[in-house]
Amino acid sequence: MVLFFACVAMLVAGYFIYGAWMEKIFVIKPERQTPAYAMGDGVDYVPMSRTKVWLIQVLNIAGTGPIFGPILGALYGPVAMLWIVVGCIFAGAVHDYFCGMISIRNNGASIPAMSGRYIGAPVKHIINVVALILLVLVGVVFVRTPADLLTRLTEQAISNQGVGAMGAAVGTVSESASPGMSTDTLTLIWTCIIFAYYIIATLLPIDKIIGRIYPLFGALLMFMTAGMLFGLIFEGIPAYRTLGLENGISLGDFFSNFHPKGANALPIWPLIFVTITCGAISGFHATQTPMMARCTENEREGRFVFYGAMITEGVIALIWCMVGLSFYPDVQALLAATAKSPAPVVFDSAMKMLGTFGGVLAVLGVVVLPITSGDTAFRAARLQIAEFFNSYGINADQRKMGKRLMITVPLFVIGIALTMIDFNLLWRYFS
Repeated sequence: MVLFFACVAMLVAGYFIYGAWMEKIFVIKPERQTPAYAMGDGVDYVPMSRTKVWLIQVLNIAGTGPIFGPILGALYGPVAMLWIVVGCIFAGAVHDYFCGMISIRNNGASIPAMSGRYIGAPVKHIINVVALILLVLVGVVFVRTPADLLTRLTEQAISNQGVGAMGAAVGTVSESASPGMSTDTLTLIWTCIIFAYYIIATLLPIDKIIGRIYPLFGALLMFMTAGMLFGLIFEGIPAYRTLGLENGISLGDFFSNFHPKGANALPIWPLIFVTITCGAISGFHATQTPMMARCTENEREGRFVFYGAMITEGVIALIWCMVGLSFYPDVQALLAATAKSPAPVVFDSAMKMLGTFGGVLAVLGVVVLPITSGDTAFRAARLQIAEFFNSYGINADQRKMGKRLMITVPLFVIGIALTMIDFNLLWRYFS
């Protein structure tokens, strides 16, 4: 736990010291009117309090990445914690802050529009295509993932098999169909429900659905994360009890590769950087920050909203990395637990440290994260397409519901069609 608290302290210090320096480099202008007021339309450009904007930003950027990635990264040993801290302070938070602030200075422009202005039209077209494909894939993948988890939770509730069936919800027990209803049918029902929510969240003004439901999602996420933190503290883990540091902190051990498959097969460089992305740095965040740039009330709030949201994601990543490093007796046990998915680690650790109620919250927290990234992925795609049309003189005024529907309907037709593709193939392209 000494290592964990040292890393959290560095993240907090990074926010106040390095974040303040980035703010100074950007030269904020508090007197400058932000797009929320200058471009206010009551739909996408809506001023909201900095706390609400920060919370939405955290949920937008944090899919399952800051949970699953750090758990898998823990297989490499304590060096995973170092990458989260260094990556978050000097890369991820800087990336998110400047993406958000540059968007504010450009009337809430999306990443393709900003690329076109500062780099050139050819780059704009390339980024437009790449970003749009990414957003649709994110939306589709984050329909399938929570639908599968909710299906298994539903099977557990129907079959009333208690904790044993709850384990099936995260892959620790074999699947079983619910009486009178097949697994495929349940998955289809949950997929339709999630798609219906995504369509509503994509179409309606941001303060009507996302602004109201996200505090509930955020409370669930924070409760789960805080619960895991207290669980770690009161679990009685010795001060230096992490994989690789059982006998105290040794500089040589700290940078050693503890992965059971060996340093030659899975070297720290460069695999730690692609194993832990969200929680350290993610290019996907660039597609999400412009949405909150359109809702920020003052430029002085930028560091709290954009830099601070990434630091928050870093803390979440550290908690789950610490779970991976300390919950199991050795890396072989952790490797076995993550053989199919890191989800069983979430379930097993939460059930032991928080009890049955905590286990349910942990699974629901995993469900919330992809949903809050999937809904805004489709919303960002709609805004990006509208921005593209407007740049060529085609009226795509998003203040009108009809114009929003003209973009949203084809977008979701494509999204629904993609859910019919084999998930493993879809995941490879998404990754």
